[in-house]
Amino acid sequence: MQRTFCLRRLSLVLVAIVVLHSALNAQSKKKSVTRRGAAPKAAVEVALTQRERALQMLNRFTFGGRPGEAEAMMAEGDDGPQRWFERQLDPVSIDDSALEKRLAAYPTLAMSPEQILTVFPDRRTVQSVAEKKQPYPTDPQLAAMYEVQVYKYNQQVDARKANLPLPTEKTEDDKSPNTIQDKATAARIAGDLFAIPPNKRMATLMAMPVPDRIAFTKYVGGEQRNLLLNDFTPKERELFNAMAYGVGSSGQAVSELQQARILRDILSERQLQAVMADFWFNHFNVYAPKDSDQWYTTSYERDVIRRNALGKFRDLLIATAQSPAMMVYLDNFTSIGPNSVANGGNNANGKRGNRGLNENYAREVMELHTLSVNGGYTQADVTQLAAMLTGWSVDRPQQGGPFLYEQKKHEPGTKQWMGETINEAGQSEGLNALKVLAASPKTAHFISWKLAQRFVADDPPSALVDRMTQTYLTSDGDIKTILRTMVQSKEFNERRYFRNKMKTPVEFVASTFRSTATDPTNAGVLVQTIERMGMGLYKAIPPTGYYLTADKWMNTSALVERLNFAQQLTTSKLSGQRFDSSRLLALGLMAQPSRPGVRDATGAELALTVLETSLIAGDVAAQTNRLIQQQIEQQRAAKVSSSEILDAMAALVLGAPEFQLH
Repeated sequence: MQRTFCLRRLSLVLVAIVVLHSALNAQSKKKSVTRRGAAPKAAVEVALTQRERALQMLNRFTFGGRPGEAEAMMAEGDDGPQRWFERQLDPVSIDDSALEKRLAAYPTLAMSPEQILTVFPDRRTVQSVAEKKQPYPTDPQLAAMYEVQVYKYNQQVDARKANLPLPTEKTEDDKSPNTIQDKATAARIAGDLFAIPPNKRMATLMAMPVPDRIAFTKYVGGEQRNLLLNDFTPKERELFNAMAYGVGSSGQAVSELQQARILRDILSERQLQAVMADFWFNHFNVYAPKDSDQWYTTSYERDVIRRNALGKFRDLLIATAQSPAMMVYLDNFTSIGPNSVANGGNNANGKRGNRGLNENYAREVMELHTLSVNGGYTQADVTQLAAMLTGWSVDRPQQGGPFLYEQKKHEPGTKQWMGETINEAGQSEGLNALKVLAASPKTAHFISWKLAQRFVADDPPSALVDRMTQTYLTSDGDIKTILRTMVQSKEFNERRYFRNKMKTPVEFVASTFRSTATDPTNAGVLVQTIERMGMGLYKAIPPTGYYLTADKWMNTSALVERLNFAQQLTTSKLSGQRFDSSRLLALGLMAQPSRPGVRDATGAELALTVLETSLIAGDVAAQTNRLIQQQIEQQRAAKVSSSEILDAMAALVLGAPEFQLH
């Protein structure tokens, strides 16, 4: 009751804050309106302090600064933030092994689309195996998983023939004899598995009758399920999840990708690359649950977006255009030239097929990816570009095949596009068109505007956008160079553009974990949390992706949802996610510089005093203190994190001679 009352009171406070914020915004807008003919007052340009520059860099190019990161930048001197930025521009040189170790729990991240579809078959594949149109996999454990899927499929077929409810429908009664029996079976199997070594459990499970495997994967729950899954290898965990699914388990790859995404945002040392991958995926959005994009989105994010996030815009544009994920999402793989060979264009009787152009991708690549909605093109230009891109397709999309160009689907003849005559050149027509779009001054301006909107202000300063546009054109669309122009600009380093961006749900959740040094032990619940906040990862349906401005995310219901999340996290009610407020306080103390008037002590020295008082509760020799401080200084010189220094400090105090006495 008390917690409910506190949460309600906090929610009311938050509502009041939102109302006040809206009122202040309205008042600010009113004041900005000038009398007719009166010149608007120029904004006062106030440069950021050194600390604010460090915070600005962390706020914009990470998913939240960690305790002590701003101080570490400042310790490198006035150019500390810029030096940090330059290091981040070369992500390959940054050790990210700790993250990679965590991501090893998600094997699909390294798989090709075809491999993903093999491990997590869709319904069509299961049906094909059930009908003996394709064989079971040769891997014994994988074949055992397919047995479960085929069994469930055949149950559904039999139910349809008998005009009964499908087994997948929620028609089961928890008190029915079958359900009670299955739950008892699951409990028995769990006991049997716990009695044998972990490395033999999956093989034992796979040797059981198929109905037993189904009952176990469906009804084992709670702590038993968690303990068993923790002892499984990543491959075994995937097999378990695939058996637990209904008919078709291809959605598991998207689930792994989502969980890996939030872990990368929180834990990666390559924060700039992570932020830019987020930006570009949203710019070149695909909807992962759509058809075969369930198994294509992983490689799209890995090999197209993240790999090209800091390269040339032209290369990124072409890579997205030739990605099966984009081909499927915007339907270009279905587009066929009306006069092409594939559509009967060369038939002796002159009859054509009934298939034709699909203009979805041609429209979006100009409107959303390059020129912008005001890019000066016409509907005729959209149609002609669609004709130039015919033949750009996917080889066996239902089996995870690669991008494929099919000449027989290409529309023959010359095209009139953007005021130019395009001679027939097969695949090169579309490729050259993309290069023209990438080199356009209108594209340069649009991409610069979007970058400035994301990293400077919702309504970016036009002078900065113009300078970034010029950099785009002179650097041949080099993303790193454009970002440098922005970061080194006076606008980026002005007070009026400091702390003026509203966090999106994914930024809010990731920054909560990073700023509190909280270890994300349950990535799945974080994915669900972000989706409840309205930003399902890889689930934006429209080609525009998610809007990133404050007007989308600054509202009462959204902020109350964030407050609820914070309450659940800090009270350890978020599905077992552990939060340590005392450690957060200690890390904050560690990051504090010398404070005159408080023994002229740094935060680290105060933290050491607190540890010694708490653990030893007596005098500590000056020599002990000197030795501990020498070790701490050595760790600082080695650029060890505040968290590791705090751990080392506690270990040194526990190892001190004074602690050995009682």
